Amino acid sequence: MGLRIGYAPGAFDLFHIGHLNILKHAKSQCDYLIAGVVSDEKLELTKGRAPVVPLAERLEIVRNITYVDMVYAESAPEKLQVWDELRFTVFFKGDDWRGTPAGMHLEHVFSEVGVEVVYFPYTVQTSSSVLRTALELINRPAAADRIQGVQ
Repeated sequence: MGLRIGYAPGAFDLFHIGHLNILKHAKSQCDYLIAGVVSDEKLELTKGRAPVVPLAERLEIVRNITYVDMVYAESAPEKLQVWDELRFTVFFKGDDWRGTPAGMHLEHVFSEVGVEVVYFPYTVQTSSSVLRTALELINRPAAADRIQGVQ
């Protein structure tokens, strides 16, 4: 059996313990781990909003995680295009994708090129969406005060 090359894509915006867990678990199941950091443009297109932390900073954060051997700025519209460039043998994703149309599509496309799809438990208690909402709530009163001239 050859080198097991893993690919773990994500926004990695507002980096938190769930992100770290995915990368740690992914590294434990491969010899070489590539972390795909999704571009700002692709995030705006797929999630309908820009990330809080810009791509260059997210790349630098993820690059410095012990479990990561390489970072890759992902901007291709399809994961198969990423595979064509990187030639990973295992693809890691949170289990919130398992059984979804997108997850089943990934499994089908990757099975045709010999890539195994491995799901990891999604960290429900911490997510970038929850952190983003908390930041918005914290900043909302301050912004309203500034608009009304309250110091």
